[in-house]
Amino acid sequence: MAELDTGATAWMLVSASLVLLMTPGVALFYGGMVRARSVLNMIMMSFGAMAVVTVVYYLWGWSMSYNDSSVAGIFGSPFTYFGLRDTIYDAEGNFLLDSRGVPVVVGIAFQVTFAIITTALISGAIADRVKYSAWLVFTGLWVTLAYFPLAHMVWGGGLLSADGPFGAIATPIDFAGGTVVHINAGAAALVLALVVGRRKGFGGDLHRPSNLPMVMLGAALLWFGWFGFNAGSAFTADGTAGLAWVNTTGAAAAAILGWLLVERLRDGYVTSLGAASGVVAGLVAITPAAGALSPLGSLALGAVAGALCAYAVGLKYRLGFDDSLDVVGVHLVAGLWGTIGIGLLATDTGLLYGGGVSQLVVQAIIAAVAVGFSLLVTTVVALGIRATMGWRVADHHEVDGIDKVLHAETAYDLHPVEQTVKHSVEQPVEEPVAAAR
Repeated sequence: MAELDTGATAWMLVSASLVLLMTPGVALFYGGMVRARSVLNMIMMSFGAMAVVTVVYYLWGWSMSYNDSSVAGIFGSPFTYFGLRDTIYDAEGNFLLDSRGVPVVVGIAFQVTFAIITTALISGAIADRVKYSAWLVFTGLWVTLAYFPLAHMVWGGGLLSADGPFGAIATPIDFAGGTVVHINAGAAALVLALVVGRRKGFGGDLHRPSNLPMVMLGAALLWFGWFGFNAGSAFTADGTAGLAWVNTTGAAAAAILGWLLVERLRDGYVTSLGAASGVVAGLVAITPAAGALSPLGSLALGAVAGALCAYAVGLKYRLGFDDSLDVVGVHLVAGLWGTIGIGLLATDTGLLYGGGVSQLVVQAIIAAVAVGFSLLVTTVVALGIRATMGWRVADHHEVDGIDKVLHAETAYDLHPVEQTVKHSVEQPVEEPVAAAR
C-alpha cells in the first residue's frame, strides 16, 4: 500500500490552484477582446462555467471520467462515485491514496479544474450575442456528454488510452490535454459558431477589442497558470515536471515570435493582440507534448503553432463563420498541431528521431476521433438548445450591448463621473454632513 507523499501532495495542490487561476485568466483575456458593452457578460461566462462545472463534476463528473466500470470504453458509470462517494476515505476513515501516495481527493481537485477551463474556453466563440441562461444550460450538458467521456477515453483507461484498440499501434500520448481540452473545446466552438450564427456587423469595426492591456494581463495569467496545467500533469515534483515547465515556456516564447513574424510579413506591423494570442497558441500546442519533447523540439513546435494560428484566425472571414474570439483558430488548430506533432518530434518515438511512423499514425487517429466525437455531441446539444430555449438575445439588445440587459451592470460606467465633474464646475459643493450628526 502506498504511503502518503507530502511533497507530491503539496505539488498537486499548488498545481490545482494554478489551473483554477487560468479560468479567471481566460475571463480577462476574453473580456478585453470584446467591445465595452459586453465585457461583464464575457467574464460572467467564465465564472458561470466555474460554478456549473464544479457542481456537476462533484456529482457525477469524476465517476464518469475515472471509473473502472466503463461503458464501451467511452464513459464510466455516473453512479459509482456519485457525489464523490467512496473516493475520499477508506473503511477505517483514512484518506484514500493513489499509487503515487497522493490523496485521491487531491486528484479530484486537480481534475475538476481541467473540466472548468475546457468549458470556459468555448465561450469565446459566441461572444456578444447569446442568452446567459442558454450558456449555463449548455455548460452542464456539454461537460457531461463531451468532456467527461473524452477524459475517460484518454486518461481513464478508455478507447483512446494505451489500453484501447489503438494502443496496439503505439501508446497514444496526451500529456496534459491536447485532445481532451483543446481539440475538444475548439471543435465545440466551431459548432456553436455555426449553430448560433454571426454577430450583427460581423467583419466590420464594430467589434474591436475594448481593453488590450486586459488581454495582455489575461495572457500573462494563463501562462503562469499553465505551469500547473502542464508541469502538474507529471503528478509529482520530479524531472518530468521540470522538463514540462521548460518545454512550456519555450513553446510559448517561440509561438510569440512565429505569430509576430507572420503579422510583420503580412500586415507590416506587429500587435499586442498578436503577441498575447501567440502565447496561447504555443501553450496549447505544447500541452499534449510537454513531457515527450526536448526543449529544442518545443521551440520548433511553438514557432510553427504561432505561425499556423496567425494564418488560421483569418479563415473565419473567408469561410463566413463568426468564431468571435478565435477559439477555433487557436485552440483547435494548435491543439491538432500539438497532438500530431508529437508523432514527429517525440524524442523516443517521433518520426524525426528515428521512431518510425507508428506514433504519428496513432496521434493522427486520436486527434481525428476527438474532433469527430466533439463535433457530434456538440451539434446535438447546440441544436437541442436552439430548438427549445433558443440561443440569441434580441437583435436590438445585441446591438446596444448585453451587459445592461442580462446583468443590469456595465463595465465602464463613465456617465456618473461626467455628471459629477459637471456639478462641481457649475455649482458650489456644500460641506458634507458628519455621519455622527
